[in-house]
Amino acid sequence: MSDSIKHECGIALLRLKKPLSYYEEKYGSALFGINKMYLMMEKQHNRGQDGAGFASIKFDMEPGERYISRVRSCEKQPIQDIFNQISLRIQSAIDLNPEVQKNTTYLKQKVPYLGELMLGHVRYGTFGNNGIESVHPFLRQNNWMHRNLIVAGNFNMTNVNELFDNLISLGQHPKERADTITVMEKIGHFLDDAVAKIYKKLRKEGYNKFQASPLIAERLKIAKILRKAAKNWDGGYAIAGMFGHGDSFVLRDPVGIRPVFYYEDDEIVAITSERPVIQTVFNVPLEEIKELTPGSAIVIKKNGGVSIQEVLEPSEKRACSFERIYFSRGSDADIYKERKQLGKLLFPKILENINHDIENTVFSFIPNTAETSFYGLIGEAQNHLKNQIFKEINKTPIDRDKIMELLKLNPRIEKIAIKDAKLRTFITSDSSRDDLVAHVYDITYGVVKPTDNLVIIDDSIVRGTTLRQSILKMLDRLNPKKIIVVSSAPQIRYPDCYGIDMAKLEDFVAFQAALSLHEDQGTLKETLDNIYQKCIASTEEYGSEVSNHVRALYQPFDVDQISDKIAFLLSATDLKAEVKIIYQGIDNLHAACSESKGDWYFTGNYPTPGGNRVVNRAFMNFYEGKSERAY
Repeated sequence: MSDSIKHECGIALLRLKKPLSYYEEKYGSALFGINKMYLMMEKQHNRGQDGAGFASIKFDMEPGERYISRVRSCEKQPIQDIFNQISLRIQSAIDLNPEVQKNTTYLKQKVPYLGELMLGHVRYGTFGNNGIESVHPFLRQNNWMHRNLIVAGNFNMTNVNELFDNLISLGQHPKERADTITVMEKIGHFLDDAVAKIYKKLRKEGYNKFQASPLIAERLKIAKILRKAAKNWDGGYAIAGMFGHGDSFVLRDPVGIRPVFYYEDDEIVAITSERPVIQTVFNVPLEEIKELTPGSAIVIKKNGGVSIQEVLEPSEKRACSFERIYFSRGSDADIYKERKQLGKLLFPKILENINHDIENTVFSFIPNTAETSFYGLIGEAQNHLKNQIFKEINKTPIDRDKIMELLKLNPRIEKIAIKDAKLRTFITSDSSRDDLVAHVYDITYGVVKPTDNLVIIDDSIVRGTTLRQSILKMLDRLNPKKIIVVSSAPQIRYPDCYGIDMAKLEDFVAFQAALSLHEDQGTLKETLDNIYQKCIASTEEYGSEVSNHVRALYQPFDVDQISDKIAFLLSATDLKAEVKIIYQGIDNLHAACSESKGDWYFTGNYPTPGGNRVVNRAFMNFYEGKSERAY
């Protein structure tokens, strides 16, 4: 994506089912789990570069011995930083007593982080600051082993204020309003309540305090705790948790907005935000990795029992399609196919805009992440030429000259732009900085003729800033006749509120284009005033009564009108080439990503009431001149 967009976080949970001595004997190291966690987190580096954290729990430790360890970092390379810290701590413990290495039981006792249950997190900060206190996992400490709670997640709640007020009504005094804190404290409240009730019942059954403690874990109903805690949650979430005694879980939202995949065998249980991570790290076939169903939790008991339990009633699955287009690793088999299909489905519109002149058209892509869609586009261009040949062959009489001309044709594929990773735009004055930004990419000269169309495919065009300041100016230096920028995603018109950092309406170039079109028609003030009044009125509505009133802004215009206005807004007055911008169609999106129907940022069709509240609040912020988030 040429526009920089921060994304949701990534989680990795690993439960070792065997004693550490088993992994040392079979795999040559008692650090098997830590090594695998490093790989699981590193393979999800694309999901978080603002921070990373790791926590582990050791089983069956004696009172007075540390059994929970946590390390977090918000350094530039946070994953490497936390595992460097872990490595140094482990090595220091071994250096102090080299005999530690000869006995796995002693090693576990003396070396930090060496546990049977581990939780890792990589973070993109979509809300709040990026300080260390904002980095997951979060820890809720207690001297009762069962009441210790560690939480990390890939989520964003739309009703944080409501959840905060719920905690206050329970008698709590939360230290901040962040959704991670409110989620953790809500789970913690019902955990405390459940532990107290079980303990009271065990005492009535005649168990003393020491006998009761280990039995609490057996009777603790994790799904019931989560069901009570998550009752009023509105958002997209995959929330992982570990309890001090060794139970753990990962809960997915009822709509399936955020992804969760898991794998289990007789040695491990591994849970991640992305499927290829498990495939790569544990070398297991794709078909053995399962997707957690929406509204369910995978619960792993301390005794090794694993179950999938429905916590919340699932709704129609609306998994995030934007994730499929760009954010997830393209090495996933299904995502790779979907991205190729997105490129393929764009070809008819491109063919129309180049007047079927493939001979005088150069095809390329920016950035590298658009490469898979580019393969799909080129594959369809090749199929088109083959079909033209077949049509000529089936004609009577056969025009051999025409067939020979077609046989000579191939889509012209070139590497047009290469990003200069070393270039930094350190000058702050607008004129000087714009000149530097225009040179962020190097371009390939000599392959585009003045008679050529130049087609560039991108993953998505969100703000259009990089296109306006850099890419279009750069491409224009090649002197093409026409520049066609193609987005494999539809027009992004509405904010995301479930974990992707797209919060302000005025940032979207599609929104700016709609405003400009209304201004051209003289309907701008009336339209904005009407939408604002409806948004104000909607603040008193609840649940399914809330509607997305911002849709009215786009209703008078078709997709092509908005695309053409975007091209006009992004084109500098001194560009020589004609500029055309083509977006993916909604129907094509659904055809390519048939299992991921979440499209609210394109259509405004939010899967939860909180989404409609957020988009209306975002419009009110815009109308009132407030440059702030709507959630």
